[in-house]
Amino acid sequence: MSKRKAPQETLNEGITDFLIELANYEKNVNRAIHKYNAYRKAAAVIGKYPQKIKSGTEAKKLDGVGAKIAEKIDEFLTTGKLRKLEKIRNDDTSSSINFLTRVTGIGPAAARKFFEEGVKTLEGLHILTFVHPAGRRYFEEFEKRIPRTEMQQMETLILRELKELDPEYIGTICGSYRRGAESSGDIDILLTHPLFTSQSEKQPKLLHSVVECLESSGFVTDTLSKGDTKFMVRKCRGVVVKDEKEAHLHRRIDIRLIPKDQYYCGVLYFTGSDIFNKNMRTHALEKGFTLNEYTIRPIGVTGMPGEPLLVDSEKDIFEYIQWKYREPKDRSE
Repeated sequence: MSKRKAPQETLNEGITDFLIELANYEKNVNRAIHKYNAYRKAAAVIGKYPQKIKSGTEAKKLDGVGAKIAEKIDEFLTTGKLRKLEKIRNDDTSSSINFLTRVTGIGPAAARKFFEEGVKTLEGLHILTFVHPAGRRYFEEFEKRIPRTEMQQMETLILRELKELDPEYIGTICGSYRRGAESSGDIDILLTHPLFTSQSEKQPKLLHSVVECLESSGFVTDTLSKGDTKFMVRKCRGVVVKDEKEAHLHRRIDIRLIPKDQYYCGVLYFTGSDIFNKNMRTHALEKGFTLNEYTIRPIGVTGMPGEPLLVDSEKDIFEYIQWKYREPKDRSE
């Protein structure tokens, strides 16, 4: 759910950093999703590599690192920089669009539109009444990563509030946190309740009650958007962290209510990583199933998906497609 994803610190952090920067450029400026996915996959693979990469040839042996990326790695290792990135950073259009997409609520299309209308900076956004004030006001705070220790304390608080509100609520914090990351860009919460299924009418009270509970506790301070099944909210609550200056930062929290019968497909999808999800969907098709964030369905002889299969856990999904179960910490690629 987060639009800000960054690799964890690794032995090859410099390489993964420039690959992520190139990926964001291809997505936000060129809208070339296939190139975005290629750079993301290479960054994920290199990020997990247990040794410091010494050449493009060494990197090319890894799955997902092709000849062109290997050339860029050689250039970076030799010169400490990348000509393509220097050009991108010095290009007014590219740098402005990339920057604007970092503001909560602004996607690539809107960023390009703002740029063409002369809006290139955060200060320029202040004149736009339809860009939510929270996205501008807390921009610098939202840019800061959330340490895992703080994420763990917030998880404890949120799950405790859910249990006190109604023990039948089920909540999971997904994203890179669930995959074991040492820091996260935001807090992605998936929520469900037995009263809400794909066959029932929407139950906005189930989500609204949770947010009201978090507001009354002082945990949630701002609401960016409010719907029947999704909230984008802001948090400001002191928690115990190593650096006291970080204790009162606003953090981004996205809460999504999912029907109970679709919950574990949702948990699988929003845990990620995006590369892992893509590989799993491909494997599912090879085994005769379609898999997305809502359901897993068998493909019939006509080629059309059948009725959704019963899923009571993530492991059910792995078993249907005959794939060995992988713990969340092993899903970064």
